[in-house]
Parts: sequence; structure tokens; C-alpha cells
Amino acid sequence: MVILIVLFFLITFAAGLWTDLLWYDSIGFRTVLTTEWAVKSLLFVAGAAVTGGLVFSSLYLGYRTRPVYAPVTPQQQVLDQYREAIEPVRRLAMIGIPAVLGLLAGSASAGQWKTFLLWRNSVPFGIKDPHFHRDVSFFVFTLPWLRYVLGFLTLALIMAAIAAAFTHYIYGGLTLPGRGAQTTRAARTHLAILLAALVLVRAVSYWFDRYALSINDSRLMTGITYTDDHAVLPTKAILAVAALMCAALFIASIWTKSWRLPIVGVVLLLVTSIVVGGMYPALIRSLQVKPSEKSLEHPYLENNIEATRSAYGLNTVKVIPYRAETQASPGQLRNDAATIPGIRLVDPIVVSPTFRQLQGLKSYYGFPDALDVDRYTIGGKESDAVIAVREMRLGGIPDAQRNWLNDHTVYTHGFGVVAAYGNRRDKDGQPVFMEKDVPSTGVLPEFEPRIYFGEQSPSYSIVGAPAGAQAREFDYPDDSSASGQKTTTYTGQGGVQVGDFARRLAYTIKYRELKFLLSDAVNGQSRILDHRTPLERVRRAAPWLTTDGNPYPAVVNGRIQWVVDGYTTSASYPNSRLQDIDNATSDSITERSTSVAPITSGQINYIRNSVKATVDAYDGSVHLYAWDEKDPVLRAWSKAFKGTVQPMSDISGDLMSHLRYPEDLFKVQRMMLTKYHGTDADAFYSGQDYWKIPEDPARAGFDQPPYYLTLAMPEQTSPAFSLTSTFVPVGGDREVLSGFLAVDSDAGSVAGQRKTSYGTLRLLELPRNSNVDGPGQVQNRIESSTANAAGQSLNLSQFIANNRQTGKQLTFGNQLTLPVGGGLLYVQPIYVSSASSSAYPISAATVAVFGNQLAWGETLNLALDGLFGGNAGASAGDVGSGGGTTTPTPPPTTGGGTGSNAALQKALADIQAAYADGQAALKKGDFAAYGEAQKRLQTAIAAAIAAAPRGSVTVSPTASPTATASPTSSP
Repeated sequence: MVILIVLFFLITFAAGLWTDLLWYDSIGFRTVLTTEWAVKSLLFVAGAAVTGGLVFSSLYLGYRTRPVYAPVTPQQQVLDQYREAIEPVRRLAMIGIPAVLGLLAGSASAGQWKTFLLWRNSVPFGIKDPHFHRDVSFFVFTLPWLRYVLGFLTLALIMAAIAAAFTHYIYGGLTLPGRGAQTTRAARTHLAILLAALVLVRAVSYWFDRYALSINDSRLMTGITYTDDHAVLPTKAILAVAALMCAALFIASIWTKSWRLPIVGVVLLLVTSIVVGGMYPALIRSLQVKPSEKSLEHPYLENNIEATRSAYGLNTVKVIPYRAETQASPGQLRNDAATIPGIRLVDPIVVSPTFRQLQGLKSYYGFPDALDVDRYTIGGKESDAVIAVREMRLGGIPDAQRNWLNDHTVYTHGFGVVAAYGNRRDKDGQPVFMEKDVPSTGVLPEFEPRIYFGEQSPSYSIVGAPAGAQAREFDYPDDSSASGQKTTTYTGQGGVQVGDFARRLAYTIKYRELKFLLSDAVNGQSRILDHRTPLERVRRAAPWLTTDGNPYPAVVNGRIQWVVDGYTTSASYPNSRLQDIDNATSDSITERSTSVAPITSGQINYIRNSVKATVDAYDGSVHLYAWDEKDPVLRAWSKAFKGTVQPMSDISGDLMSHLRYPEDLFKVQRMMLTKYHGTDADAFYSGQDYWKIPEDPARAGFDQPPYYLTLAMPEQTSPAFSLTSTFVPVGGDREVLSGFLAVDSDAGSVAGQRKTSYGTLRLLELPRNSNVDGPGQVQNRIESSTANAAGQSLNLSQFIANNRQTGKQLTFGNQLTLPVGGGLLYVQPIYVSSASSSAYPISAATVAVFGNQLAWGETLNLALDGLFGGNAGASAGDVGSGGGTTTPTPPPTTGGGTGSNAALQKALADIQAAYADGQAALKKGDFAAYGEAQKRLQTAIAAAIAAAPRGSVTVSPTASPTATASPTSSP
């Protein structure tokens, strides 16, 4: 039975190894797997041999050098019983115990394969730390490996010493009478050598612990502090020397035949470590540092600030003082006319249900709950786009149709992409699609629409068939077909061929599914597609990369490519602040989305976006492109895995045009900028200028996510695709804006060469006495505003309240911030839907805020014109009607008869009718009819104003419209 169990595990293990090798062969990354296997095997053998060898030698020597006659003592007479009990299993124990300990140690050593490879392939940074004046590569590549080796040897020697002491004690080489330990010469020599080696390793550890202080994390900073420099560093050197002396005493005990001096030495070493290593630094910290901490820590804070800004790529941030205007005036946006059309009003986290309802087509097609933002050149003009892949979702297939054949051989792939203009809406508030439907139609270049590799793909699919065989795979629904569907056969080169019996057997074992052997769906031309999500494929191809949590699709050179940003990270950059990357990359989107996740790689203090990776949605091919070719960590990994990372020059112009600055890197950088936006150590220490990331106004309790949009910063001559975020001060009763950060995210479109401006971080710093509202204050103003939209009796707060009633659902979209008109403009779309399961949000209104003024309307154009006195000076490019402002500027009066004028009376009647129709539609949740009524209302109001005789038109929702004389006109 035991043999069968062992055989089962061996066969399962072998099947797993072989299928892994076949998978890596299929994407051309075999060397990654073989290198990993080779290094893991080497470290496993070395770790197991050292630990097992030391423990075995201790057991063996302890037994072989046992005294011929055990001492005659009461203690030894008791041990005789144990020796008799041990003897039958002694040989087995002497092999089994070292083997088990060796296996455990070998497994732990194999887990350090990445640390070993970085040390083995280290390259210089060209930067020296300010204290030890050693190249940063020593701390990042060498020190982690040395510390692991020293820790491993310490543990192995402790186990060996315990095994030696136990064996000598059992067989009489070591006795413990009341006067102290007594040992034979052989036992004394054996134990003295082991303990001397252990203390010697500790001496080396003490010495290298000095360098580890450069990454020691404290309340104030990461890195060497005044206490470390003046107390801990000398202490570590003293302890290293003391440990060397202690090791010498253990060796001397071989000839002195006494343990007294070594024991005294160990006691003194312990006392020294407590007094000098613990108490002395604590006294220095309490009595010297705390009373004068600001001045004493000043040079160390400077080192920390400089190292942190360098390690996180913040040392090139362009800081721009920005005194934002707060008064809106007509035509104020004229100078920023090119920026306004780039305001992205379609919120990718809100409109996913809209995409599903309008473009899902069937229940088995799905979209992620957070869509992606990209840009495409349409008609010679670059447009921001919200894009998603229409993927196969097995959970949407009726249960009656769920079986192995359908799940793994029929429903194998999704179909096409859906893309909407980021700054457009139709007259009903729905997105305007640039690509839609099945088969795909739109303005994007022709592309292969089938999605065999995606974020929601089935765990594995079996595809392919002999030439001429009937197509089995469902392609897309087709009413013109007798069966109501089109079928297809996969013809790509992705996946692993499973036509022969041996491979089918291997996958039968791997997936524990006999149908690989029994089903006629698996034939000589079959291929298995597995490990299909873009993130998983990149992580397997480059296990040394930390991947961004949000891969995005792009139509590139006729194929759909998933783009994955890869980071090289370290937690060993000297003096750079350690940061929990999970916290830094979490925000309101990661909290409510299953398709976007924060990075969970622990703490880091160095990060670079060193690799851009792509995964082909049709054949699953993986490509890694060097993006930061100067990054020493990338260069080290490229040496370890030669030929796996392609140069930037291999990136096509089409792909380059879709590459963008990654979100997670930006999130980490903005988190560090909350404290490290300045370089003055005294200001850093006081903390009075610390910032924080504001809460998402649409989802309180979570950080506001960064937003992609097209804008021009003050020193830019033209708008650029950018990633943006805001900052507010820490503390205080009022959340005013402290800073605005934007990074140029447009890589350009030249093959193999990115724009020089790409990655430029620009930080607008507002004066400390600024009164510009932050996102939370703006949201509060929006929800309590009494501003009326033109032609509507409802003010904004009433509009919001009405659409939060039972049977309706109101959702605030992304609150965007743009530096335009010499100030900061906030724009936020409002979506409305009914509460039914089939409902979807549509854009019902847009709010614009500038300084202390607020306006809203059905479209951004109307909101901006209302905000800037009827003339914003720029066109937003969206579609719709209806607008308003907090303080509407009256339209010019014109002559047109008297109050009894027939044209005026008709216009007033049309106003009342349109208003009544709009209110009725609103109560029913018919937003298409509501939008149409608003257009009629606007037209009627304009007609009434034109017909009024130098008067104002007053519209009352409860009474008949009248015309009254007044020197001004007001809608």
C-alpha cells in the first residue's frame, strides 16, 4: 500500500513537471523553467547536504568516539535503559534524522533561488551609499544573500551541536554531575569545534548587521539614524570582536580541558549584547537624541530624503508653484480650448453594466467590472477611449448546458472588443461606441476578434481538429444560420499539442479527468490552452517580475494584445523609506472590483517599471520588452535569464502608441510624495507640510484612484494623455487642495523609441494658505447645491434626491480635476438608472466647479457655459442639451411683441407641456423620454425669450406661464 501511495505521488509529480515543461516550450520560455529548476536543485542539494551532513557527522562521531566503558554513576545507570531502547533503531535514526532535517533545510534553501540569482548576476548601480561608501548593488544584491547564508549556517550549526551533545550525553562522553559538565577528550574536541564555528558565524553576522542598519525601519525614517551611527554601529563591531574572542576560547578548551573560560566568554558576550547592544543605544536615544532630535537627525534625514526620492523615481519631479484663480469669467477657458474636449466623462468603473446591457448580447458574454482607458487615432485625431474585451463567461451558460464537453471544447473563447469615446454621450446619455457588436463594426482597424486568452477565460480548453472535420467551437450567435450560431476551429499555434497518448495521459493525471483519454473531442490535432489569464502567463514567463494589477487590452497590428506592466522591486535600497506596496496600490476601485487588484508583494523601497509585457489574445504568445534598460535590477535578471527580455527597439510603433504610464507605479509614487514632495529635512521632521491622498468622493473610506485623461499642465504647450491625482493636507478642519500631480503617459508612436516627455512627473503646489476646495468639499457642495439647470425648476440637490428615491439609483462618476483657466476645474458626471436587475446607468447630468462657483447641466458644454457666464471659451465635444449655473447670466433681451403675442403664448404653452412631459418621464425612469423633453423645453424657452417684449419669462411648474415686464430676462 505504501509503495502504491508513493508511486501515485511520483507519477503525479512527474506529470506536473512534464506538462509545465510543455507549457513553457509552447511560449518559447523553456530556459526560464530549466534555469529555475537548476538553481532550486543546486540550492536544495547544497542546503540538504550541509545540514544533513553536519547533523549526521555529529551523530556518527558522537557514537564512534563514545567511551569504551561508560562512567559508573547513578545517572549513567538510568541512561543504560535509553541506550538499550535506542539500539534497535540507532542505524535508522542516524540516517533518518539527518535526512529529514536535510530535506527541510534543502526546501528552505531552494526557496531562496531568486536571492541567489540576483547575487550571482549582480551589476553595479553606480551610486554609493552616504555612510559606508559602498555601491548600492552591495545592499540590493549581495547583502540579502550573505545574511541568508549566515542565518542558515547558524541554524545548521545549532542543530549539529544539539545532535552532538545529545549523542555524547547518551553514550557517556558528556556527563552532567552536580559540579559541572565533564567530557571525554573526543567529546570536548567535537563540541568545542562546533560551538566555536557557531560563535564565529555569529561574529561575521554581527559585522554584516552593521550594513543592514541601512534598511532598518524606524518611526522617523528608514536607514541609519544618529543612534545607529553613534551607538549601534560601534556596538556591532564590539560584539563581532567579542564573538571572535569567544570562539578562540572554545578552541582553547580542547587543551585546557575545561569549559570554564568558554562559558565565561559566552556569559560576557550575552551581557555585552544586552548592555552595550541594547541599554547603551537606548540611553543615547533617550538622553541625547530626543532632546535635540531635530538637529541631530538632520543629516540622516537628508540621506533618507535623497535616497527615497531616487529609489522611487521622484528626484526628477518638476515642482510648479501654482496660485489658482477662483473666480470664473466669460471666455476664461479659451486658452485651454484644446484641453476641454479631452475631459473623459465616461467612468470606466460605472459604465460596465451599461456595456453589459448594450453589448453583452448573450448571458455567456461578460465584461470586467472595471473597464480600461486607452487612446486611438480616429480620423487623424487622437481620442481617449473606454475599452473592454467581450469574454466568454461560463457562469452565464444555463446549468442544463453545463458539462465537460461544452465547458472545455465548445465554449472556448470570447469575441471582439467594445470601445466607447471617453468624452462623448448620445442624446439619451448612453456611451457613443467607436467599436461594437458581433461581428465587430466600428472605426478601429480590422483585427482578429477571437479571445482565447483573457481575464475570464475558462481554466482550460481543448481546441483544434483535423482538416475538413466539422467545426465544434461556438464562435458567435448568428440569426442567419439554421442553428442560430456560427462555429469555428482554432487554427492558431497557441497551447500545447495533446494528440498523442502520452500527453493525453499526462493531462489526465494533471487535471484528474479521464475524458482526455475517452472523448472523441480530443484528436490528433488537438491543443490544450491553459494558464490563460494575461497576469498568470506573464508571471510564469517572468517569475522575477512584480506585475501591475490592471492589464488592459489594445488593438495592435490586427491583433488584440493584453498589455501588462512589470516592475522590478527591492526592499534593500539603503536609506530609502520602506513602503507596504499593498496599502499604496489599494484604492476605491481595487476595493469594489474583482478585475483590478492591489499588488501584494510586501514591503519595498525601490521600484522601476522596467518591463512592458504583451499577451496575444488569440495565440497566447508572451513578449517581454525592456522599458527601463538602465535599471540595474533588470540588467541582473536579464543576465540570469538570457534572451527572455527583448530590447525596446523591438516594440512596434502601433504597440508604442498604446503603452501608458502604469497605475500601480503612480500610486506608489503619489503615496511617497505625500511626505517626500519637499527636500528640506527640518520641514520633513516637523511634519507640518505632510499631505494625504483624498478619499474617493463617490466611495467614502477609500483612497481616490488616479485618473487617465488628456490635459495640458501649465508649462505644456499642448494637451497630453496623462495620469493624475490630487493631494490634501494632513489634519485640519477643512479639506483644501494642496497639490495636483500629473505624469505624461503618452509613449508616442515611433517604433522602438518612446517620447522624451514620457514619464515626466509634474507637481502643482498650491500656496499653504490656498482656499481651493479639495475633492471632499467639492462633493459636499455638489450634493447640497441649490443651483438650477436652465429650464428646470429642480435644483441640483433636488435632482439628486429625486433620483435616489425607491426604484431609482443615482451614481456619481469619477470626479476629475484639471488645471485650466488659471485655476482648477472639477468635473463630475452623474449617472442614473432604475433599480431593476436589467437596468444600466446612463449619463443624466454633468457638474462643473471652479473656485466658489458651480454649474450643472445635461452636458459638459452646457455646464461649462453656465459656469463661465454663458461663454466658457471652449467646446467640450459632448452631445446633449440642458444646462445651468449657480448664478445664471441672463440671456440678452429682444423685441417681439407684447404678452398677448401669439408666438409668445405658443412658446409658453410649449414650455409648460415640455416640462410636464419631462417630469412624467422622470417619475417613470424613462430617461430617453426625459432627455427629449429637456431638448423641447430648451427650444421653447429660447422661443419665448425671443418673443418677449423686453421682459423676462417666468416659468412656474404649477401655474400657467406668464410674461412680466422687467429690465432683464431670465430663463
